[in-house]
Amino acid sequence: MRVYPTFFKLAFSWMDAERAHKIGFQAIRFAHRSGAGRVLAKMTAPHPSLRTEAFGLTFPSPFGLAAGFDKEGHGVEALAELGFGHIEVGTITGQAQPGNEKPRLFRLIEDKAVINRMGFNNDGAAAVAPRLKAARAALQRKHPGVRAVIGVNIGKTKVVELDDAVEDYLVSARSLAPAADYLVVNVSSPNTPGLRLLQNVETLRPLLRAVGDAADESAGRHVPLLVKIAPDLSDEDIADVARLALDLKLDGIIATNTTIGREGLVSDPAKVAACGPGGLSGAPLKERSLEVLRQLKAAVGEGLVLISVGGVESAADVQERLDAGATLVQGYTAFLYEGPFWAAAINKALVKGRRQAVNP
Repeated sequence: MRVYPTFFKLAFSWMDAERAHKIGFQAIRFAHRSGAGRVLAKMTAPHPSLRTEAFGLTFPSPFGLAAGFDKEGHGVEALAELGFGHIEVGTITGQAQPGNEKPRLFRLIEDKAVINRMGFNNDGAAAVAPRLKAARAALQRKHPGVRAVIGVNIGKTKVVELDDAVEDYLVSARSLAPAADYLVVNVSSPNTPGLRLLQNVETLRPLLRAVGDAADESAGRHVPLLVKIAPDLSDEDIADVARLALDLKLDGIIATNTTIGREGLVSDPAKVAACGPGGLSGAPLKERSLEVLRQLKAAVGEGLVLISVGGVESAADVQERLDAGATLVQGYTAFLYEGPFWAAAINKALVKGRRQAVNP
């Protein structure tokens, strides 16, 4: 019997979604500070057979936590103790900003989905960078062999005009690249006005080139660079981004971010409408995210690392993405519904599934 879904129903389902997230994250961080995290880490450590090579790095597991859960780098070590092979922090902007007005996070429990219009609320690159530097050093010290990888996701500050977006991204890249194992340029959130216009290849090319150069110069090493795209791109636009990524010799693409669509939901339409605008994530995104992954794989072959995210709930979902061409897989929304042992359960099931495949 799975205990957490019952606990979620009793403790969190009736509560404001953002408040519930805050309380849950505080509990995870408290476990780490109390020393319980060390016990958890031994219980949840991914099996060595799950180690995955990407960007010249060794990931303890192909399954990691997508950007959005830890927006400001407060809980990297604590989240690593839950079994995630990597933790992507962010989205972080060049300037601190409060994000959009509350309420701005809504659950659609019947769909195992979430609608958010958070608006990149974060302390800004200069404040987050020291936290990430300290977390990276701590993980290296505790795990001198293979440790959880830290990704850093950067976006545009809301008050910055699109014409000045490149310089705004460079502020983040220069501050954060030294503490990042890999860097992600987010041009696909629907919650910052005009941001998705940067997915146009003519605009995206100079942005990615400038960020890559600034990151490498600031870090004194090559920092793997990826771009995160939306599921709402047309197939033609997906192909254009793939060609651009290959041309610029990017390290990878993350597909996909949240969707502005509301198709196929089982929740009461009035409830969905009451949530208002924002990005939809979770189970309803599964089919489109997998479709985009397959299109990208067909376009880039072995030329890029593909990270698949969107609608991932189970080990079967993770394995399906790996079989479809992803090197790494991320989840987030299901973490809210499945609880703190979700990553460990997925890792355990992945190992079991692979053993059964070898020894049916």
